[in-house]
Amino acid sequence: MPDQQYKAVKYIRLSYSDGNDGGESNSVANQRKLIDNFLENHPEIEPIMEKVDDGWSGVIFDRPAFTEMMDEIKKGNINCVIVKDLSRLGREYIETGRHLRRIFPAYGVRFIAITDNLDTLKDSSDDLVVSVKSIINEAYSRDISVKTRGALNVKRANGDYVGACAVYGYRKADDNRNRLVIDEYPAGVVRDIFRMRLEGVSAAKIAETLNNTGVLSPIEYKRDRGLPHPTGGFADKAGAKWSATTVIRILNDETYAGTLLQGRQGTVNYKIKDLIDLPENEWARTEDAHEAIIHPRDFDLAQRVMKLDTRTAPGGDKVYMFSGILICGGCGGRMTRKTDRKNGKSYYYYYCPAGKKNGCGSSYRIKEEDLVSCVLESVKSHISSVVSLDSILRSVGCEAAGGKLARQYETQIAENERQLEQIGDFKSTLYENMITGIISKDD
Repeated sequence: MPDQQYKAVKYIRLSYSDGNDGGESNSVANQRKLIDNFLENHPEIEPIMEKVDDGWSGVIFDRPAFTEMMDEIKKGNINCVIVKDLSRLGREYIETGRHLRRIFPAYGVRFIAITDNLDTLKDSSDDLVVSVKSIINEAYSRDISVKTRGALNVKRANGDYVGACAVYGYRKADDNRNRLVIDEYPAGVVRDIFRMRLEGVSAAKIAETLNNTGVLSPIEYKRDRGLPHPTGGFADKAGAKWSATTVIRILNDETYAGTLLQGRQGTVNYKIKDLIDLPENEWARTEDAHEAIIHPRDFDLAQRVMKLDTRTAPGGDKVYMFSGILICGGCGGRMTRKTDRKNGKSYYYYYCPAGKKNGCGSSYRIKEEDLVSCVLESVKSHISSVVSLDSILRSVGCEAAGGKLARQYETQIAENERQLEQIGDFKSTLYENMITGIISKDD
């Protein structure tokens, strides 16, 4: 029996490209089985732990399980690393060589790549064959990256949706995973968001209304339904609520108008995974790629409203009638609403804050009541020149509008009742666990 006993880690890695192109032989289960069979014939090696990076590229080395393994090595808990082949350790030539030639020897670690017949106890990691295999592994990774990018670009050009997760309000079609179809319940929420914004409600107020009504935020809706959703960063935060940022992101997304905008971000090359914003002329834009939730005319109107200064006054919940739309005739700047209080009464007027010192040739003040009167007369004149007001009122389908609103409320009530039932079942389970002593009353 050998003098030295080795405490080993079984390191297993499977990337998406390995899973697709490498076949079953590269699966996690098969890598584990191969390593276990090897260990049966080497009693001097004791397997202490197993680390698995499933879905991680070999080009990068900040993989979660790999990082944990290196921490164990630095603590002295492990002095042997076993992998199926050299490509499982990594596909980046320089970094793989650094670990084989410098880091592992520095910590006295024995490295074994079974199918490549590499064992640093017997073979040198500086061997020419090892270097050639590392270069081939990196070339393979580059080739896969080029092919994948090319395939995605073709799909984007054809108007296929290539995102991993469907946009909130849509789902992937059952018969074509590259096509978006409307998901009715969240689509109704999206319509409400646009309707409220066009009515002058601020993004923060819309978010507050949705939270008060019990509408789940996009990430929570997908978690609740078991749908694919982003992970990492802010997406991993439990109990996420609606926020002004989320509402604005929805209002700015052309997907809801039936247009696909893809390829807005990319990487410098296949070795660097950090995303960068790409110039607009490189984006893939496809009109009428799927059914629109919001009519393009309403979407464009919402974008114009977003550009206006429609913030509510401090402590208020309404936007002033002329907020963001009054332009100074002297300098072209936006006019500001002010309040003048005299003898216990409040008077409202608009003026240009730029002033003559900043090049504005106009110092006029316009009373708000004069503006309202002027606009009202103009609107009345326009209406009378098109059709009589009585005809317009008779054509309004009040009944239909009321029915539609009632159906929206019924849908939301049904959704809230479903959530309540789900919570009730959870509470019953907790109570049973307390009675049986699985958890305490405090828990």
